[in-house]
Amino acid sequence: MKLISVPSAPFSGQKPGTSGLRKKVTVFRQPRYLENFVQAIFDTLSGQQGKTLVLGGDGRFYNDVAIQTILRMAAAAGFGRVLVGRDGILSTPAASAVIRKWQAFGGIILSASHNPGGPDGDFGIKYNLSNGGPANEGFTDAVYQRTQEISAYHTVDAADIDLGRIGELHIGEMLVTIIDPVADYAELLESLFDFERIAALLARPDFRMRFDAMHAVNGPYAHEILERRLGAPAGTVVNGTPLPDFGGGHPDPNPVYAAELVAALADSRSGLSFGAASDGDGDRNMIVGRDFVVSPSDSLAVIAANYALIPGYASGLAGVARSMPTSCAVDRVARELGIPCYETPTGWKYFGSLLDAGKATICGEESAGTGSSHVREKDGLWAVLYWLNILAVRDTPADVIVREHWQRFGRNVYSRHDYEGIDTAAGDRLMNDLRARLPQLVGTLCNELRVAAADDFAYTDPVDGSLSERQGVRILLEDGSRVVFRLSGTGTEGATLRVYLERYVADASQHEVPTQEALAPLIGLAETVAQIAANTGRKGPDVIS
Repeated sequence: MKLISVPSAPFSGQKPGTSGLRKKVTVFRQPRYLENFVQAIFDTLSGQQGKTLVLGGDGRFYNDVAIQTILRMAAAAGFGRVLVGRDGILSTPAASAVIRKWQAFGGIILSASHNPGGPDGDFGIKYNLSNGGPANEGFTDAVYQRTQEISAYHTVDAADIDLGRIGELHIGEMLVTIIDPVADYAELLESLFDFERIAALLARPDFRMRFDAMHAVNGPYAHEILERRLGAPAGTVVNGTPLPDFGGGHPDPNPVYAAELVAALADSRSGLSFGAASDGDGDRNMIVGRDFVVSPSDSLAVIAANYALIPGYASGLAGVARSMPTSCAVDRVARELGIPCYETPTGWKYFGSLLDAGKATICGEESAGTGSSHVREKDGLWAVLYWLNILAVRDTPADVIVREHWQRFGRNVYSRHDYEGIDTAAGDRLMNDLRARLPQLVGTLCNELRVAAADDFAYTDPVDGSLSERQGVRILLEDGSRVVFRLSGTGTEGATLRVYLERYVADASQHEVPTQEALAPLIGLAETVAQIAANTGRKGPDVIS
């Protein structure tokens, strides 16, 4: 095996965001761009010689080319073995499951999550640690520092390998094992849920479901688990073949981009009882009942409240955790259960230390991500099976389950307004202006609402003591409502301003007030305080979820 060192020079902007490095495909296809970042990862590691690396992605455009490049570089870096999903496919939660089952040294996941794909679309790469979870900020900061001083990358002289055939081969002394991307993950989920009871539900003539894989990575997983192992009728899974451009769609499971699924569940003629969707890399989910979209925050709360119905969790929950922008609905469940509820910054990596320390069992983010201690990533299909297990035991429609939950705990009326692709400088200016005005906001009356507190959220990890600052501006009101402003780190162009709006309603007679109507005073406050239109030039959000 011939080792090759290729001279290189730094690229600006190779700083990982919330979940790795995400840029346009055209950026990644620049000579040495991908190689530089991969070399920076390998240079930051220590002790990988002879160890196992897991490698795969969501099947988007450039996935296959990147895998061949990374395999040759892994051989040069001294890895002894690489486990690769057949055809380069591994959903993000499945990659975490494989890392954990085979006690791998770590893994590289190729995905830009819910962002569009194709030659003009997005691409991404991130490193996961041996616990199966995303690398922490200390590691990603070191990787970024290395990208700014790199002078060469290292590879080997080897031909591309056939990724479509399960089996073993070598690149020099490094063993490459092409694995079934579904098997280990499906086995893990089967150990958590009552498959027999779910299968009985799916066999009932009065129950029909639809799972929209959005032409993304979860198609093969849903076909195997829902249709083959659980016996759902053929055709239950739609858009189930992963495509490099996701069929020209936007693989984000929300009412805007999965509008066909929402419409089908709203149409009584469809005969559908339950719907679900997942995103590009399979870690996000959307749950839909009859003419009823379950908000991710409500879904997390319902999942926590019904833990005793699920075999894998019936012995009890150590605690729950949510990202700061996620609604406080799960907090109310935790209080009744007498377990801790942790509030963390956005990013699944912040849940990792809680899960590893046994402090939390179930975690969730408002951006359609829920999961548990079974892996160290959020998990879209896990959430769908959890809901199916609840439905099978309670024999109650999803919309009724949520409404009964509101009756018991009250309703946290909640929405997120996204302003996508705004000018980065304008987004930074808006946030900096907000931060500067925080001390003056406390005690003032804004849009007839009294501000009780205002801060820039900071988090001290209760396990390792690490501090994360500037994680989102919070406006907390005297009536318990709140507005949160945050710039997202998951896009590839410009900035996405996310505005989170939450109001607690205990009065059951007010639970059916339309969400945007109930939140109208908060929407007005957000515009008044942040001057969104003036700062961004936008008259309204691009996506409301």
